[in-house]
Amino acid sequence: MNVLFLCTGNSCRSILGEATFNHLAPDGWRAMSAGSRPTGTVHPRSLALLQREGISTDGLHSKSWDGLPVTPDVVITVCASAAGETCPAYLGPVLRTHWGVEDPAHVTGTDEVVDAAFVTAYRILRARIEALFALPLDTLADDRGRLQQAMDRIGTEIS
Repeated sequence: MNVLFLCTGNSCRSILGEATFNHLAPDGWRAMSAGSRPTGTVHPRSLALLQREGISTDGLHSKSWDGLPVTPDVVITVCASAAGETCPAYLGPVLRTHWGVEDPAHVTGTDEVVDAAFVTAYRILRARIEALFALPLDTLADDRGRLQQAMDRIGTEIS
């Protein structure tokens, strides 16, 4: 099962999602990330946070959804619509769900305040990913409707 974490810039949240998902993923599940308008760089605080958490940052880079190595089965958008962001809509026959997370790259203030925003985004994504992997994935992978419901519920109930 190929999962795409999708955001506009592909520099923070989608990168955190990709790396964390792959760190925790069971056999047969793999994540990638992309942006509709990638910034071209991964935010240094995202990389530093992942490294502190013991999660590999090898190969992480900001990239466009135009050049994906495989077609995703699932697309998880992570833009926070409550913050007025416009999240890209992936076009294609895939299961789509929304796991909105506030963008830590837009937080201003002291280093402690900005670092805390990155940690919050990471913890939300990790909790959602862990909730997904706690589901009976063997049966859900063959039942798109139930998988859709479960992923939508994770995105709205876990923060």
